Amino acid sequence: MTGSNDTAAPVAEVQNLSVDDAAQNVTQNVTPWDVEGAVVDGKPQPINYDNLVKNFGTRVIDAALLERFEKVTGHRPHKLLRRGVVFSHRDLGQILDRHEQGKPFYLYTGRGPSSGNMHIGHMLPLTFCKWLQDVFDVPLVIQLTDDEKFLFKPKLTIDEVYENAAKAVLELAAIGFRPEKTFIFSDLDFMGGMFYRNILAISRSITFNQAKATFGFDNSTQIGRINFPSVQIAPAFCSTFPEIFGARKDIPCLIPCAIDQDPYFRLARDVALPLKHKKPALIHSKFLSALQGTTSKMSSSVDSP
Repeated sequence: MTGSNDTAAPVAEVQNLSVDDAAQNVTQNVTPWDVEGAVVDGKPQPINYDNLVKNFGTRVIDAALLERFEKVTGHRPHKLLRRGVVFSHRDLGQILDRHEQGKPFYLYTGRGPSSGNMHIGHMLPLTFCKWLQDVFDVPLVIQLTDDEKFLFKPKLTIDEVYENAAKAVLELAAIGFRPEKTFIFSDLDFMGGMFYRNILAISRSITFNQAKATFGFDNSTQIGRINFPSVQIAPAFCSTFPEIFGARKDIPCLIPCAIDQDPYFRLARDVALPLKHKKPALIHSKFLSALQGTTSKMSSSVDSP
């Protein structure tokens, strides 16, 4: 369970992150910004997670891996793992190996503050992340992507996204992460130093064709959006945080996230070794359905019916 499976889904095969069901000639669309189920005979369909696993090239978290998790950590797997809400991974077995061997790693998650308040769709993965921090007793970095919300939400001003990020810090603190092992940062505030150096190194390693194939960008996409993946990838490399890890580049991270965020870190895994970093590992959750139905995910940017 410890081997990489990145070659299972070449970028060209998941262009625009659409999953094509040839038998019914319908498509579900899953990107970091849009989640839409397929439509069959005019009827919206729930998200097909089996197809996502197949086309994204991830691995299902099976009973054997859960058993190994409990054996290595001494903790019964979280109910979200047992119930299949957290269902897919990349290299979770390697993280368990490191924990068993006493080797360091860290957790990396994030929050996109498009509004001033979190909803239950944010809370589920964050409380799961807190549980992971408690189980593994490792550092956690939390990226507040206020810059992304400014770039991808045209109605929001830069002052609004910055204010939303400040409110998010208070909400994150209430979850109960360990203060001595948790670093929460706003991209607008933290930009510079090793963070920006890694962003530059990553952006030089990814071509426009790669970004276009992975995220569906086109010639009308604003350049800020095209470059943003480099910003979200950078915290997956430990040298971004010299205050925590010094000059080391050999400490991997485990990223708990919804599966729509996987494209960022598939690219991160592509560029990690050439940049002399460890590949990040991931553990994916399913979406909490929107109030509008099971064909999309809950979003604070979409008005409820």
